[in-house]
Amino acid sequence: MRICITGASRGIGLGLARSWAAAGHEVIGTHRGIAPDVSAIRWVEVALDRPESLAALARALEPEPLDLLVCNAGVFPDKGHGLESGLGPEIWHEAFSINVTGAFLSLRAALPALRRARSDRGFARVAMISSIMASSARAPGGSYAYRASKAALTNLARNLATDLEPEAIAVGAYHPGWVRTDMGGPDADIDLSEAVAGLVARIEALSPRTTGCFESHDGAPIAF
Repeated sequence: MRICITGASRGIGLGLARSWAAAGHEVIGTHRGIAPDVSAIRWVEVALDRPESLAALARALEPEPLDLLVCNAGVFPDKGHGLESGLGPEIWHEAFSINVTGAFLSLRAALPALRRARSDRGFARVAMISSIMASSARAPGGSYAYRASKAALTNLARNLATDLEPEAIAVGAYHPGWVRTDMGGPDADIDLSEAVAGLVARIEALSPRTTGCFESHDGAPIAF
């Protein structure tokens, strides 16, 4: 497969990139200025909060087909902030410009390459890395900007699944688990290898038959 992963320079994105590269797939990863020293991955500098930089991603994907786009890049700018502090408009702007708008613009930049894969190989895949924190059925409070942006991302994934189904491009949203990364922190439930293995299995199972799914890394469906 030819795979593109946004936000691949650390954490879950880097774990996914390393896993698929080790399995022999061609992997293109985006970074924001410092690319890891991983020669098996082709690195492209892209800042999702600067829409003009998405042109670099579109150029990097030409002229070959793209089998899988993983919209992984994301931020948690309100982590640790309460209702009455630290939730100014700049926090909301950052959360939505990267977690939602950035994912949509990445999809749009990759769409010609995904369509080439559909034509050549039957169907293509798009995976949106969301969170169980996007679920309205699970609302323990707090983390308002992050939760709202991930809910918007999951809604985006499900609507894209509807619109792209006639083109044989399957779209799924996935919760990686609470993972011990810089974002998840040291007290999280699972380690990176477990999250990556689960996500790889779930994403590789995505097909036109399962498009529109919202699942955990362990395959459990999540109520939206």
